[in-house]
Amino acid sequence: QVQLVESGGGLVQAGGSLRLSCAASGRTFSSCAMGWFRQAPGKEREFVAAISWTGTLTYYRDSVKGRFTISRDNAKNTVYLQMNSLKPEDTAVYYCAADGKSRRSLILRTNEGEYQYWGQGTQVTVSS
Repeated sequence: QVQLVESGGGLVQAGGSLRLSCAASGRTFSSCAMGWFRQAPGKEREFVAAISWTGTLTYYRDSVKGRFTISRDNAKNTVYLQMNSLKPEDTAVYYCAADGKSRRSLILRTNEGEYQYWGQGTQVTVSS
């Protein structure tokens, strides 16, 4: 079982930066791949980034490549999403998720249905 709590969201101007954190509880966190998803008003939730349990493999949706960086600190049971050069279209509720079924796997999943544990979300608003 993994419980996730996101923080770090807020209001920022276009071009600015935010760092989201996702604190996890549960002994299995360090062996789980982790993902960040987002949901804008009136839209479906979409994949943003994923990181392997080792922290050595990452994957991003095309629209955030070069601007967002996912990382993790297993000693602190935390995964991060550094977001730079933010755009108004990045405005959304951001969720972190844990893939508890593929423990110690190097497969990174982009389908939200393949993540078993979710946080409550944190709002990111980018003004133009």
